Amino acid sequence: MLKKIISNIEISSGIYKMVLEWEEKAFPGQFIMLNCGGRTLLKRPMSICDIDKKILTIVYQLKGEGTKNLSKMKPGDSIEITGPHGHGFDIFKNKKILIVGGGVGIPPLLYLTKELKSEKIYIALGFRSEIYLIDEFKKYGEVFIATEDGSHGKCGYVTDLIKDIIDDIDIIYGCGPKPMLKALKEMAIKAKKPCQISVEERMGCGIGACMVCACKIKDKDNFHYKKVCKDGPVFWAEEVEI
Repeated sequence: MLKKIISNIEISSGIYKMVLEWEEKAFPGQFIMLNCGGRTLLKRPMSICDIDKKILTIVYQLKGEGTKNLSKMKPGDSIEITGPHGHGFDIFKNKKILIVGGGVGIPPLLYLTKELKSEKIYIALGFRSEIYLIDEFKKYGEVFIATEDGSHGKCGYVTDLIKDIIDDIDIIYGCGPKPMLKALKEMAIKAKKPCQISVEERMGCGIGACMVCACKIKDKDNFHYKKVCKDGPVFWAEEVEI
């Protein structure tokens, strides 16, 4: 399907926010596949940052030719999209929630945080240096920030922020780079807290046909494979090998 671009702006160095016309339903944690144009052949997976009435927002980082092409698209241009794809986060009501996001894993947590509507939400966000989407997250919970260079918030990693919080919460949601997810998984298991994480993998089709995005799933004393695009990208932390 073709969707019209409403806006496409740079919100931080190399980080862009694109707003599109949208009429379909989608759950937090699901993603869409976009045709980036140019010489790129395969569509690119993009997490859903937010849906508000009939508009959809994605936030993406310049990484290669595909996202470079995206950054040059203008309001009024049309873009080919499929989706939403995948299995998103489970929504639990009336719980004390901890949201943990790192880098470009932060945007999909905004839509989740908005939909949770819980009485208490702690939001821990980790950046390398420049920060973004902070004001949007502050609408829904108490925000804690960490940057690796110390330019904003606590100097260090996002997992440093949650050591004093984790014992007071009921459930954890996380999305970010694999080292962050691995550390978060270990902390959640140690604290005996349920934790759902969104896993990022390269993928070609988004519907489970190409098998590129297979990930290991713990099965008692052995393991089997699932597809991130179709069975995920959200899994329980204790079941997925990171």
